[in-house]
Amino acid sequence: MKFCANLSFMFSEGATILERYALAKEAGFKAVESGFPFGHTLEEVKQAKENAGIEQVLINIKTGDVTKGELGVTAVPGKEKEFQANLRETIDYANALGARKIHIMAGQLNDVTQKNWDVYESNLKYAADELKKYNLLGVIEPINQHSVPSYFLSDFGKATDIIKRIGSENLKLQLDIFHLQHICGDLSYNIKNLMPHVGHVQIAQVPNRNEPDTAGEVNYKYILKSLESNGYNDWIGLEYKPAGSTNDGLKWITKFEYSL
Repeated sequence: MKFCANLSFMFSEGATILERYALAKEAGFKAVESGFPFGHTLEEVKQAKENAGIEQVLINIKTGDVTKGELGVTAVPGKEKEFQANLRETIDYANALGARKIHIMAGQLNDVTQKNWDVYESNLKYAADELKKYNLLGVIEPINQHSVPSYFLSDFGKATDIIKRIGSENLKLQLDIFHLQHICGDLSYNIKNLMPHVGHVQIAQVPNRNEPDTAGEVNYKYILKSLESNGYNDWIGLEYKPAGSTNDGLKWITKFEYSL
């Protein structure tokens, strides 16, 4: 197992996205994942990452104003050109940072119709074709409705159906165990059956989204072994909110007999 720090969650308090690269390195991480670095140029982010001497695994697509709930426009009819421009800019950042994965966020929507699903699938097909040109992987993530009400994609079955219909090696599933437990549970069965479609994994305890060894619904000692036994050997993103200090919270790594 190899773990990467999620810069949006783990080192967020009092630090800019640029400063978090160095904080992750100081904590012992070899790699990070992050949201789109709004407010910072490509060169600024690249320099911060290189100064820290750390690998970037994944970056979220440019989403719009997150303070207004704009978590992407992939499923929004009439915004196809905006989606394509956002993807293009994110590809530029991914290539500059050496990130091989892009999380393609769907958006928050009310009154969903079939048109939304049609546009979503069409945009994902476009994305897969574009990402293939750069040997990049796009991942889509079902997000539970408790954490993000009205998020468009909150169904693992629909996500995998779309991935199978598009049939591209450049589009896979982002399997966040936190969301999987919230949405449908039955973790052992679902991990085994979803694994052929998985391109990235994230973890956090349920329901409070803290460290894997904190009190909650998921036995992560078992789940991490299950991921491994089902063939997952890529990076696992730690997308959790530290219950206390970030560095103190990392003691679970050695407790579970892993290392950074």
